Amino acid sequence: MKFPRIHSLKEIAEIIGCHYVGADDFAVHGMNEIHVVEPGDIVFVDHPKYYDKALQSAATIVLINKEVDCPEGKALLISDDPFRDFNVLTKHFRPFVAANASISTSAQIGEGTVIQPNCFIGNNVSIGKNCLLHANVIVYDNTVIGDNVIIHSGTVLGADAFYYKKRPEGFDQLLSGGRVVIEDHVGIGALCTIDKGVTGDTTIGAGTKIDNQVHVGHDTVIGKKCLIASQTGIAGCVVIEDEVTLWGQVGTTSGITIGAKAVVLGQTGVTKSIEGGKSYFGTPVEESREKLKQLANVKRIPDLLNKLK
Repeated sequence: MKFPRIHSLKEIAEIIGCHYVGADDFAVHGMNEIHVVEPGDIVFVDHPKYYDKALQSAATIVLINKEVDCPEGKALLISDDPFRDFNVLTKHFRPFVAANASISTSAQIGEGTVIQPNCFIGNNVSIGKNCLLHANVIVYDNTVIGDNVIIHSGTVLGADAFYYKKRPEGFDQLLSGGRVVIEDHVGIGALCTIDKGVTGDTTIGAGTKIDNQVHVGHDTVIGKKCLIASQTGIAGCVVIEDEVTLWGQVGTTSGITIGAKAVVLGQTGVTKSIEGGKSYFGTPVEESREKLKQLANVKRIPDLLNKLK
């Protein structure tokens, strides 16, 4: 998430009430999660296990809970609770604004687009030309939809990320200030849920077709011309490259990559990154040819036991 203007390190420190290491006028352009940070971004870290990863990332401002040696060309924001203060910044730069109409006056809707009754279109939404949103589609604030997109009834674009920190008193939510971006010629079935990014974009690439009852987690990037069948669940921060096929009831863990033109057969649990151009099956996931051989061998076990007897 980029800020509306460049802020100084001193200004950011004043917003969250912390001290800092670096020049007062050190430039701060935005904030992001570690897997998508760029120079000028703030990244937060609150566990020693991940200090080095954050300090060596592309982010040039690190919101951290301990004063450590600051790498050259970077700055530190020292906080007793970086998770809390990251939320403070999200609230400050991307505050929740209550709706006062079913279709916000700030929404931009392209020529030839049809929006059926009982849809909700939030603040600062952009919808391109010749789209069709069927009844009861919900589009949260700041969502971007390209041209020639079809979205079926009951689908929700832009709900919060499922991202929590466990505290003694319960679970503390990391607030979502990102977006959902749907590119041109995408088709989305009924009752799908596509969560917005925490600070970045959850993206569905051009020409991709999604069946009914599919969930896409926060900050996931789905490539172009993919096919995703019903009841698939895709976790957060997943990268699905171009022309991938996921058949029904596939589930994935977070933070993995599925290579271009991979085919994942139904009810597979994708527990790790997999190469493109191959077919996969089973939980844990394996190449389908090998997995099916294993299953065939399992069926032979009773006969083998009888022979041993």
